[in-house]
Amino acid sequence: MARTVGIGIQSFEKIRENDCFYVDKTGFIKEWWENKDDVTLIIRPRRFGKTLNMSMAEQFFSLEYAGRSDLFQGLSIWEKLVSFVRNLFNATFKSNPYMERALLTGLPG
Repeated sequence: MARTVGIGIQSFEKIRENDCFYVDKTGFIKEWWENKDDVTLIIRPRRFGKTLNMSMAEQFFSLEYAGRSDLFQGLSIWEKLVSFVRNLFNATFKSNPYMERALLTGLPG
């Protein structure tokens, strides 16, 4: 069955929860973060997804959505995030000769 195109839906959470058709723009988060600009100006025509992109970025960084990893699973940013966390944990815990044990809690599923 074809997915619904969520024309007019400005909430990233709502788009993902309702399984609406979504063009993955999560690469914007990585690009924006790596540029380290003090100010970013996004100029796009009306109805071009500016508000939806801001909703996506807010939900990616907000502590309010910390337990909502399901919103980003399967998207471009998720494989990069998983890889980063895996490498971080490997370097911090597994190959650290100064650490005997570690207990980690509170990771979103």
